[in-house]
Amino acid sequence: MATNLNIRSLIGISPQSEFELAEIVEKGIPTESIAYLRHNGLTFTEVSSIVISPRTLKHRKARGEKLSNEETERAVRIGRVLTLADLVFGSHDKALLWLRTPDDRLNNRTPLSMLPTEAGGRLVESMLWQIDDGIYA
Repeated sequence: MATNLNIRSLIGISPQSEFELAEIVEKGIPTESIAYLRHNGLTFTEVSSIVISPRTLKHRKARGEKLSNEETERAVRIGRVLTLADLVFGSHDKALLWLRTPDDRLNNRTPLSMLPTEAGGRLVESMLWQIDDGIYA
């Protein structure tokens, strides 16, 4: 199963390649992309704890700025992981449930709580691939 680069419905971008995705991250995405995450089931608290604080988001919106490289990277990470979880579980609701459920392999942290860092995101992606391969349920 290949990951789907079309994460448009999750953060409002449609990269045609990994290179184009890298360029998008370098330039930053509009603050409106946060609304896509919220519209797709993530709570205000989840988005603010992973991507951007409410205060910083308010300032960026007021100045008409895009998200920073780091903030964009975190938003893209959520989009990619959620896209993969949707594919693995076959349901957006089941994907969100899994992302919000504490896991022993993460010291009872939720997979969603691991997404602020690249290392955490890679770990969650690895867990999803293992589930897809039938290694873990």
